[in-house]
Amino acid sequence: MSALAGTVGTPVREAEGRGMGSSVAYVTFADPDGHDDERETVLAAWAEAGIAGRAVRWDDPEADWGSFQAAVVRSTWDYVRRRAEFTAWAHRAAGLTRLLNPAPVIERNTDKTYLRELGVPVVPTHWTDTGLPLWDEYVVKPAISAGARDTIRTADREEAARHAAALRSGGRTPMIQPYLPMVEAEGETSLVYFGRVFSHAVRRSAMLSGSAAGVDNVRAALRDPAPDQLELAGRVLAGIPGDLLYARVDLVRLAGGEPALMELELTEPYLYLRWAPGSADRLAAALKALLT
Repeated sequence: MSALAGTVGTPVREAEGRGMGSSVAYVTFADPDGHDDERETVLAAWAEAGIAGRAVRWDDPEADWGSFQAAVVRSTWDYVRRRAEFTAWAHRAAGLTRLLNPAPVIERNTDKTYLRELGVPVVPTHWTDTGLPLWDEYVVKPAISAGARDTIRTADREEAARHAAALRSGGRTPMIQPYLPMVEAEGETSLVYFGRVFSHAVRRSAMLSGSAAGVDNVRAALRDPAPDQLELAGRVLAGIPGDLLYARVDLVRLAGGEPALMELELTEPYLYLRWAPGSADRLAAALKALLT
């Protein structure tokens, strides 16, 4: 057993003491700084629902994935620079236990070129480093990324093209998008679903507002999504086959006011559980329903 798995043994012992039959891995990463502040909340909710949960690193060579009834991918936040290794692990683990979300979903969702295939309104995106549109400001990032890593915001079209070219020369697909002032005025709206059922939504401030590019300075507040946002999120999820334990649909409004998809998080999204009372219990209930 890894050192990380051992640090959260209490929920497992409690579950075993109650005769709980479902053993589920909470799949995470080596997290010495405690970035994942949702782990203990989720494990406690699982225990209350009769699910024996234990945190296990995805890259732990000693992990026995076949000993779990399921493995739930959660805070695997170091995968970006190891994506090939991570997706290979996902397929391998899926052959030994039930992986949630499923390995094909994870493989596709970890490369943002999926945005070209959903058939729903998305933030305008230019996918090459040449022929950039004439926009007031540009956001340039790699298609395989997390947070604002290797992302810039600039009003200089040539700087945007240079950054995109640097990404491409490094073997990465660049994404060039217009910076949307509506993001600062309205924020991003993240709609969270468990078992494809809407749970809660939060309004998030922009990670690239002002001079804070590359800094995770997101603030959030619980909000009720508008009908057009719920409708678009439903269309987005309808295009994804298979069992989805969780999903986070990040939307923004374009200049004309219509909602558009910024990102669909199906691999390791932060779920804003502490903003929404009862949401951890809803996640546990959705997991229990999939297990039974």
